[in-house]
Formats: sequence, C-alpha cells, structure tokens
Amino acid sequence: MANPIDELLAQKGVLLADGATGTNLFAMGLEAGDAPELWNETAPEKITALHQGFVDAGADIILTNSFGGTRHRLKLHHAEGRVHELNRKAAELARAVADHAGRRVIVAGSVGPTGELLEPLGSLTYDEAVDAFAEQIEGLKEGGADVAWIETMSAPGEIRAAAEAAIKVGLPYTYTGSFDTAGRTMMGLAPDAIHEVGDELAQKPLAVGANCGVGASDILASLLDMSAARPDATVIVKGNCGIPEFRGTEIYYSGTPELMADYARLAVDAGARIVGGCCGTSFAHLAAMRQALDAHRKTERPTVEAIEARIGPLRNKLASQSGSETGRRERRRTRD
Repeated sequence: MANPIDELLAQKGVLLADGATGTNLFAMGLEAGDAPELWNETAPEKITALHQGFVDAGADIILTNSFGGTRHRLKLHHAEGRVHELNRKAAELARAVADHAGRRVIVAGSVGPTGELLEPLGSLTYDEAVDAFAEQIEGLKEGGADVAWIETMSAPGEIRAAAEAAIKVGLPYTYTGSFDTAGRTMMGLAPDAIHEVGDELAQKPLAVGANCGVGASDILASLLDMSAARPDATVIVKGNCGIPEFRGTEIYYSGTPELMADYARLAVDAGARIVGGCCGTSFAHLAAMRQALDAHRKTERPTVEAIEARIGPLRNKLASQSGSETGRRERRRTRD
C-alpha cells in the first residue's frame, strides 16, 4: 500500500492534522442529536467550508465528516442503508478541497467506534464489526480518501476490526485511542500498549496515537508513554482544546490559541510526528498551532511537571503519573 504520511513527513518533519469537526459544525447550525454525516448531502457547502477553513489555517491532514459513518451509528438516524453514499460523499468533499489547496494535503477517512460492544461484553461479533467497518471504508476509498483514520477508540478488538477492514479494502490506516478513564481508555487500554494492538495484523498502521480524552495536558502525558514505548514509531496526538467544562447546558473549552500553540510545541518535544486538535479546536487555534510548528525546533523532552506548568493541571489522577517510572510500573502491574 502507498504511504502518503511518510512521504509528506519526509518533506516536512512534522505534520499538522486538523481541528474539531463536531464543535465547528455546531457553530454552523448543527443541532444536538443530529447526524453530522447527513450534512454531506443536505449541507455540503458547510462541510466544504469546514475543510477549507482548516486548510487555510495550515492543516496537512484533513479528516472527512464520517466519524459516525457505520451502519450501527447511522441506524440511529434511519440511515443505515446509506452508508456507502454518505461516506463516499464525505471523502469527495474533502478531496475537492485538498486538490485545490496548492500543496499536498492528505485526506483521512474518519472512522469512529460503532457504539456497540463486541463479544463477550456485547452482542456484536468481531466478523460483524469488520464487515461494518469495511462497508464504511469502501465508501471513503471510492470518494478519494488517502488513508483510513480510525479514531477515538476504546477497545483493542474494535481497533483491530477496523484495521482489518481497512486492509481488506486496500486502504492504509492509522488508529488512535481516547485515554479518558484514569489514564486508560474506557476498556482499559494503556497508552504504552497502543502499539501492540496492530502487531499481529497483516499490514501495520502508518501511525498510532491518541485523540480527544479529557484535556491537552492529559493527552501530552499519554504521549510521553506512547513515544517512550516505541521511540521510532510515528505517533499522533490530537488533543482537545484545553479543558472541557459545562456552563449551564453548554460545553466550553478553556484552550486559547496561545495555549494550543504551546501544546503543539510540547507535543513535538514529547515525540509526536503528527499534531492536531480535537474537540473545541477552531480555525484560529489551528492557525496558531501552524505558526508554532513552523517556528519550533525540537528541544528537551518535557516532564509531566513541565507540561502542567505550561498547559495546566491534569484531570486524570493516574494520568498525572504518566511519563514517570512510577506510572509505568503501575500500568504494567494493572494491565489486563
């Protein structure tokens, strides 16, 4: 399979992935509970504006509007029979923006969790999960996606099912976990074990890492463990814009463009090769991150204490030990 990520990394050293999809679409009028994927057909101009805003801000990688694009997620909106067309359209919209960027921009086909639990915890079989992901990824590939971008995952088995589907379809892939539960994913996967998930697959991932979670400081702490576990791996970090907090019924994110710029610098120093933003990350945040990456030269690997001093306190108790020998011993003792 082609490796567009390594090709662009060879040119640029570090790549900037885009920012939030959902947060920015809500600002454009998406209502809570609506399926963003339906906008690929009903409001394509808004999806195009989303991608264009991130390309204008300097993104090297843009994610398609297809996070909930499996039959299992779309059935909640009575659209489970439209998987292929909605994912194909998602990729076509991103592809059109990328092709007119005047520079190389990678189109990453966003593949999120099914929302179902695999056996034995749930009723979804591994083979059914592979089939569902393959159906989605086929649409993304037909629409022009360069890679399958498997993201916000919690269960190792679901990551492998999505990866196997990408291999089956013939699309290179990456994957990221969300370490939002005491420094692990909801299903217990530790950051330093993220690499192992794809070890037995026929085709290896182009990159692995973390996205979303509970805050920028926490994901940087997870990054320290991921990059220490396999220093030569291409690691992705795509953190939320500061700390999410409720104000009444609305969620706000504490990160300023200046904070996200410093997050980007710290991410590079901690070993990330692909840096982006997740929930709350706007075009202005991403533009600040672009400027920071362009001016920054990798320096000393930060400690958790340095991250907290510059970005703010960690929200996860165990995550506050990430990157320390104490934290790594605790993870090894409790894993599995």
